[in-house]
Amino acid sequence: MKLLKKISFQTRQAINSTDLKFIRVYRWSPSHQEKPYFSVYPVDQKSCGPMVLDALIKIKDEQDSCIAFRRSCREGICGSCSMNINGINTLACLHPLKTNFNTITIYPLPHMYILKDLVPDLSNFYAQYKYIKPWLINRTQQKKEHLQSEKDRAELNGIYECILCACCSASCPSYWWNNDKYLGPAILLQAYRWLADSRDADTGNRLQLLKGKSKLFKCHTIMNCSRTCPKSLNPGKAIASIKHNINNK
Repeated sequence: MKLLKKISFQTRQAINSTDLKFIRVYRWSPSHQEKPYFSVYPVDQKSCGPMVLDALIKIKDEQDSCIAFRRSCREGICGSCSMNINGINTLACLHPLKTNFNTITIYPLPHMYILKDLVPDLSNFYAQYKYIKPWLINRTQQKKEHLQSEKDRAELNGIYECILCACCSASCPSYWWNNDKYLGPAILLQAYRWLADSRDADTGNRLQLLKGKSKLFKCHTIMNCSRTCPKSLNPGKAIASIKHNINNK
């Protein structure tokens, strides 16, 4: 464990404060010939925003400019700042800094190749997303809107909100060991989003893409995916619906 010696004057003043949090961050860089380690950074909550992402940004600005992590919207919309915080895959911008723990431990998403520090390599994840053709396919030549009834539109609730943060896939044991074949809960939830869309006309081909033991049926309904989703979605239910559709074809 490494504790950085250079900390701000304000942080030194807060060392004995009850508002002090210690942020313990996983560190690894491909340019350094050393094993992964942890750096611990003291952060005064009084001079920091309310979320873990605010603490990481403060650390990068004031204590260690070399620390690497992804972030963008800060509103739980983009999914960029997904990481493992105190053992839970979640979004740093939605995870409160104020907890019962004096030390907050942050890892990158588990069981993924790491580019640096808290930045996982999502190349395979996005290649799988491309594989399911995540766009509306309608072969009619009508040059007007494809309208939906309120009932049909309601079928997409709880599906379209997925932000592809990969928290669910990184929590799935089947995806840990078979991510070269198994599509994982996030991608399968996205696939079901188009299967459930009444405007889409390619249901048969979409189901054909998902057939096979490795792509879909590696899911063993452990439900880690639904428990960890920071948007409170239910990928497990979507996967069960796809299985039902395939088995009844």
